[in-house]
Amino acid sequence: MERKDFETWLDNISVTFLSLTDLQKNETLDHLISLSGAVQLRHLSNNLETLLKRDFLKLLPLELSFYLLKWLDPQTLLTCCLVSKQWNKVISACTEVWQTACKNLGWQIDDSVQDALHWKKVYLKAILRMKQLEDHEAFETSSLIGHSARVYALYYKDGLLCTGSDDLSAKLWDVSTGQCVYGIQTHTCAAVKFDEQKLVTGSFDNTVACWEWSSGARTQHFRGHTGAVFSVDYNDELDILVSGSADFTVKVWALSAGTCLNTLTGHTEWVTKVVLQKCKVKSLLHSPGDYILLSADKYEIKIWPIGREINCKCLKTLSVSEDRSICLQPRLHFDGQYIVCSSALGLYQWDFASYDILRVIKTPEIANLALLGFGDIFALLFDNRYLYIMDLRTESLISRWPLPEYRKSKRGSSFLAGEASWLNGLDGHNDTGLVFATSMPDHSIHLVLWKEHG
Repeated sequence: MERKDFETWLDNISVTFLSLTDLQKNETLDHLISLSGAVQLRHLSNNLETLLKRDFLKLLPLELSFYLLKWLDPQTLLTCCLVSKQWNKVISACTEVWQTACKNLGWQIDDSVQDALHWKKVYLKAILRMKQLEDHEAFETSSLIGHSARVYALYYKDGLLCTGSDDLSAKLWDVSTGQCVYGIQTHTCAAVKFDEQKLVTGSFDNTVACWEWSSGARTQHFRGHTGAVFSVDYNDELDILVSGSADFTVKVWALSAGTCLNTLTGHTEWVTKVVLQKCKVKSLLHSPGDYILLSADKYEIKIWPIGREINCKCLKTLSVSEDRSICLQPRLHFDGQYIVCSSALGLYQWDFASYDILRVIKTPEIANLALLGFGDIFALLFDNRYLYIMDLRTESLISRWPLPEYRKSKRGSSFLAGEASWLNGLDGHNDTGLVFATSMPDHSIHLVLWKEHG
């Protein structure tokens, strides 16, 4: 049959077919199928599969599509985005799916941002960073060189690192550029803490001093300890400075006047850490907003109320073993709500409202794992060989980074964590800057920094 005649015949047949009832149409198809050979049946089979498919994601109401998508894992959703432009548009618009996926990775979620495409991009950035962590490729290293003797003390704040050395100097470094911002002559520093105007140092000469960055002048000299001062902390609002010493005491000073307000006794070992912090929880002994002083030695953590009372008494003493068979590592985390310290038995977390031990995170595969930082999602730990990141939700180590050989200070002052907000959950912006710093035998400072996103 000629093409033109065939088209005319087909039009007539189509008109007639459309006028039939459903039963007649089915009988007509059955008859045509019975007359078909293998080529026609194969053609029919291939086309029927396509014709019978329904794009349910396209046909369903958007709210119902979102409900179904919540049951799929993120990797499957990313694969589904490749099906068609329509699927990609619908899946990318499901804000809750991508926010949940980010939260499951330990990412902080700002609920005020409702741009769905934003959260899909955040998730893609998140899985890249998590893969870098798992593959031990998230960090890079750098060094600060400038001291001529061993660096004993480190303190980090807002992109600046302060170093105190046996060369009788303290330096302030911009971590991002590696440049020295200030360098002043001091005494031998065992502990340092600074702000924009001043530097406070604890020294092996048994004194504490306050220095002015801009001029290098010593503005206060605190005398009274009979042993090296291993830790200092201060608060300008209270006008108070606290210091912990090898003479087993903690002293409370008037920051501006330089006079000793109180000497706290009760420790039977070197006081290697003092922390002055505002309380966030209520108990029988303190209320939210109260300032609290924590002091730690080799075996105990003592909690003190801050005030100028001469007869100040210890509120509570915390330890991990009654017989002092287990030592505490010389690092202490206190955020006003929880106290965390590490020991040979693992990480101990106390509830500050009740002083009860909330959890003990055991790490038997790694001995003497020391605490650097502790957050809602991650903890930063290290030993003599590696820096570790622990996912606190699973209590498993998810990443590690090799460290060079260095001398690990028994006082915990020659190493520290850098930026800490990422420990409460990464958000795509807080995984930048300093992660870890430690002093080296060649008098340099070894830095571990977040690598820029690929």
